[in-house]
Amino acid sequence: FSLLLSPGATKDMGKMLGGDEEKDPDAAKKEEERQEALRQQEEERKAKYAKMEAEREVMRQGIRDKYGIKKKEEKEAEAQAALEANAEGSLTRPKKAIPPGCGDEEEEEEESILDTVIKYLPGPLQDMFKK
Repeated sequence: FSLLLSPGATKDMGKMLGGDEEKDPDAAKKEEERQEALRQQEEERKAKYAKMEAEREVMRQGIRDKYGIKKKEEKEAEAQAALEANAEGSLTRPKKAIPPGCGDEEEEEEESILDTVIKYLPGPLQDMFKK
């Protein structure tokens, strides 16, 4: 397979188009060294950022201790432990907590509304509803 190149095309163009490449005897060695250098730089960068993050974490922990704040993971772990403690020995899923005062009030409100409506009805109709 060969390509016809215009007379103005450069050697590099020929390489890009799949033409004959010049073989560099040290190319493999140079590429290997370059890859090793990139790996080393990446490791140094990761080490640097890990060290910086560790320093930040120490500072964050100091602030948490000072103000009595818990980490998100700790809160979740405690909540999960509480759920497991509640559900221990139960075969059903944990019941959802109902906020205090929910459920009971709705019926009372409906009754009070009905009572209010009855008050404004004429006498004979009030007697019908009360029975």
